[in-house]
Amino acid sequence: MTSKNTPIVALIYDFDGTLSPKNMQEFSFIKALHMEEKEFWGKTDKMSVSNDASGILCYMKLMLDEARNRGLSLRRESFTKFGNEVELFKGVKEWFGLINTYGKEKGLDIRHYINSSGLKEMIEGTEIAKEFAKIYACSFLYNVDGVAEWPAVAVDYTTKTQFLFKINKGIESVSDNKKINEYVPEQDRPVPFSQMIYFGDGETDIPCMKMVKQNGGHSIAVYKPRDESKKKRAQKLILDNRVNFVCAADYSVDKDIYRVVKTIIDKIKSDYEFDLLQKSHLANAKK
Repeated sequence: MTSKNTPIVALIYDFDGTLSPKNMQEFSFIKALHMEEKEFWGKTDKMSVSNDASGILCYMKLMLDEARNRGLSLRRESFTKFGNEVELFKGVKEWFGLINTYGKEKGLDIRHYINSSGLKEMIEGTEIAKEFAKIYACSFLYNVDGVAEWPAVAVDYTTKTQFLFKINKGIESVSDNKKINEYVPEQDRPVPFSQMIYFGDGETDIPCMKMVKQNGGHSIAVYKPRDESKKKRAQKLILDNRVNFVCAADYSVDKDIYRVVKTIIDKIKSDYEFDLLQKSHLANAKK
């Protein structure tokens, strides 16, 4: 149990390309359709462009259409089973325990969140699903027979920024549109932006990474190790002042991203203690 007075540090992750080296559909779902990755995403792009529609909604519709046409189950547990096949970057499985322990040693409450345009049902099937306080991601609506038939949540770059404010204000419900718009004084928000660390790799992450950075938090652009094109794309983000750090997506204890996050955690703790010290001096002066 953590005390009410224990500061919360939120580590917020995109999924595809950030914790996993590919889009989650590419490990087993697309293969089960007997399609090539390029064919599936090509159809998605074509549907999006020809209808001037959201690419996120189009990939979700295509998943349903192709699965239905090829006789694949559309039940939640089937999507979750595909999630079991999703591969993770090196060190990810051990990462959460390491960071949680380090945060506890510093007197901090570390909480992990997913903020992804991928599919929630698949993420729930991965072996790290239990590590997250909340998974914000795309999901389907299921009928009375438990079969997916319509998108329930579609997460694009604007939706991702909304989820940051939900974390900031301590709102877990995706459907709650009332509390998110209520005024809450900064000092009463459970997770200040200054106590957020955002991990992302793609275009849908840029608004979130920039927002966290501009509000005193820290953003890390990650890239697939030994992929020079993705490394250059990540480095452009730091040159454009959109992120604080650029790291290869190797989460092992001796790698750069681990050292960076430890240093950020140290800074958050120091800033928190400094703020408390200032407030105590101000309170004494008012007596």
